[in-house]
Amino acid sequence: RTMKNGKQPEKGSSRILSLTVLFIALCGFSFYLGGMFCSERDKIEAKDVTSTSTKVVASPKEPTVSPLQIKSVSFPECGSELQDYTPCTDPKRWKRYGVHRLSFLERHCPPVHEKSECLIPPPDGYKPPIRWPKSRDQCWYKNVPYDWINKQKSNQHWLKKEGDKFHFPGGGTMFPRGVSHYVDQMQDLIPEMKDGTVRTAIDTGCGVASWGGDLLDRGILTISLAPRDNHEAQVQFALERGIPAILGIISTQRLPFPSNSFDMAHCSRCLIPWTEFGGIYLLEVHRIVRPGGFWVLSGPPVNYKRRWRGWNTTMEDQKSDYDKLQSLLTSMCFKKYAQKDDIAVWQKLSDKSCYDKIAKNMEAYPPKCDDSIEPDSAWYTPLRPCVLAPTLKVKKSGLGSIPKWPERLNVAPERISDVHGGSASGLKHDDGKWKNRVKHYKKVLPALGTDKIRNVLDMNTVYGGFAAALVQDPVWVMNVVSSYSANTLPVVFDRGLIGTYHDWCEAFSTYPRTYDLLHLDSLFTLESQRYGFDFSSLRFRFGMVLVSFLNWIQ
Repeated sequence: RTMKNGKQPEKGSSRILSLTVLFIALCGFSFYLGGMFCSERDKIEAKDVTSTSTKVVASPKEPTVSPLQIKSVSFPECGSELQDYTPCTDPKRWKRYGVHRLSFLERHCPPVHEKSECLIPPPDGYKPPIRWPKSRDQCWYKNVPYDWINKQKSNQHWLKKEGDKFHFPGGGTMFPRGVSHYVDQMQDLIPEMKDGTVRTAIDTGCGVASWGGDLLDRGILTISLAPRDNHEAQVQFALERGIPAILGIISTQRLPFPSNSFDMAHCSRCLIPWTEFGGIYLLEVHRIVRPGGFWVLSGPPVNYKRRWRGWNTTMEDQKSDYDKLQSLLTSMCFKKYAQKDDIAVWQKLSDKSCYDKIAKNMEAYPPKCDDSIEPDSAWYTPLRPCVLAPTLKVKKSGLGSIPKWPERLNVAPERISDVHGGSASGLKHDDGKWKNRVKHYKKVLPALGTDKIRNVLDMNTVYGGFAAALVQDPVWVMNVVSSYSANTLPVVFDRGLIGTYHDWCEAFSTYPRTYDLLHLDSLFTLESQRYGFDFSSLRFRFGMVLVSFLNWIQ
């Protein structure tokens, strides 16, 4: 053998070759031993799981699973003034931020030196929440001791205090005859709400979430959205009732959801100025509603000819607002679908010709987004003043193209191919894995699957398999996909489930004591790869969002 310069190799080369061969042999042997270990490990059908009692149940056919050993960490107790502390939407810090477009109500997390890492106490007289489904109609007054809505909206019957409870009669500003009658009217306008076509919805400015609560009986899963405030506690009431909800506002940043996710968006006099700022709030609705999906508006300026006197305005002003709204929606490829009395419905078009027309008109407003705009980027991402045209793959995920509920839960969505390594077989394998694990979880935690657990947070989901395995149980699951990991959240929504993006370096967008169970699959492993991640801080956030009786599964 000769080298590139024509010289014979030195004797040391053969020595290096021998060492290389030995190294490869040792590597091969280690891989063999590793394979034996992995084969044994794979025989265990469920992960190590512990509860507060560290009770472990082993199947006769499975190896015994030992309790997970976690080093205890102590936190001091907070003062009572922090009983409803929401770190990233803290009213005490609002004055630091601008009032333009109410941006102070968005997420603004405190710097490290301002964080209050202490155990948040419950209010005096706090009790475990009333169990589902009774909780939809009533909650303990001292769990959410806020009278503002009861006093200010008493004539609208949002809620009513009776003794030691709040009762929710199903009233609202735009549904004086009750929420069920209101939804019945809506279903007459949108038949797709009756047959499983419409499955996921978002309610912006949700009040006490009566609309989302009523839809649960109709097979529609709604995220109720409202900002943190000083007196109304809308999201807190919703979660106390066992209805899916999250803190948020359409202001300067995108909502933490992927594009083309919701089958329906709803605003019932939600006070969002839809026609201001060039219609940028409507553009965000356009982004998150899937092709063929619906936007429903009740309240000003709908039905202005009859209602304008009660709105402290003039008919001319309301007509102008309505015409401007209709013009903006048309320019964004929404078409008027139906209207009756106080309810108006628009449908997002999937027709390519509408979006092509925008692209060809250089003076069109809003313009078509260019290819550099990432449609699913939604964690601290500014709102974009442009229209996102649906791609061919997204059109195949449009309403009417995807299967109806519940069939869509078990069908691999088109968008799974956008995930690195994603496939229909991978989804099927993931579902099978979680069905087995949930069976094991229920042995460890018998309360799971009963009315003792209602609000569940899956803190590190992939395809929503854990939620899918619980779909027949009286629970709902908020699926969280990390803002810096593979973007699988579109798949979760396409299956008819709900979720949000989040970064666990920060507090979640909820109130204290709002979830009955936290589920962590490989979350510690995922977070350990990040430089400087504080695990004790993460455990603190666990305690903040859980109700007083602690349940968490890792």
